[in-house]
Amino acid sequence: MDERLVQFEEKMGKTMSNLNEEFGSIRAGRANPHVLDKLRVNYYGTPTAIQQVANVNVPEPRMIQIQPWEPSMVKEIEKAIMTSDLGINPSNDGKVIRLVFPELTEERRKDLAKDVKKKGESAKVAIRNIRRDANDFLKKLGKSSDVSEDEIKSLEDAAQKLTDKYIAEVDKAVEAKTKDILTV
Repeated sequence: MDERLVQFEEKMGKTMSNLNEEFGSIRAGRANPHVLDKLRVNYYGTPTAIQQVANVNVPEPRMIQIQPWEPSMVKEIEKAIMTSDLGINPSNDGKVIRLVFPELTEERRKDLAKDVKKKGESAKVAIRNIRRDANDFLKKLGKSSDVSEDEIKSLEDAAQKLTDKYIAEVDKAVEAKTKDILTV
C-alpha cells in the first residue's frame, strides 16, 4: 500500500467500523447489550454510559438485566431507556432493571431489514466519496509534482481496488445482519 493512500484506507476503515457499530445497535429479536451503547444517564450531572454505572448482562436470550451499582441510579436508567427509541418498557424490583424483548413481527423484521440496507447504502456512498477524494488528491499530485502519469494511474487503480474491497465488506455485513434479522 502506497503511503499516499493510507489516509484514505483509514477513512474507509472508519466508515466500516461505524457501520458495524450501527448494526450492533439494531435489535434482532434477541437481547443484545449493545442496544444500550448510545444511551446516557445523568450521573451526578455528567452524561454517562449505562455500562459505566451498572452491571449489564443477558440472563436469557430475550432479556437484558441491568443492575446499577448505586440504588439511586435505578430511576435515572429507567428514564433514559423510556425516553430512547428502543421501544421497550423497563421493569424493576427496586434493585434490578429488566428489559424483555418481544418477538419481532414479520413486518417489523422486514422494516429492520430495509433499515439495514439503507445504512449499508449510506456506507457505500461514504466509501465512494472517499475514493473521489483520493482521486482528486492524486490528480493534484500529478499536476504539482514530478510523479509520472503511469504512477498516478497505478495509484488510482489501487484506490479503486481499496474501494471495491470495502464495498464488498459492506455487502457482506449487510447480508449477515439481514439474515440475522429475518431468521425467526
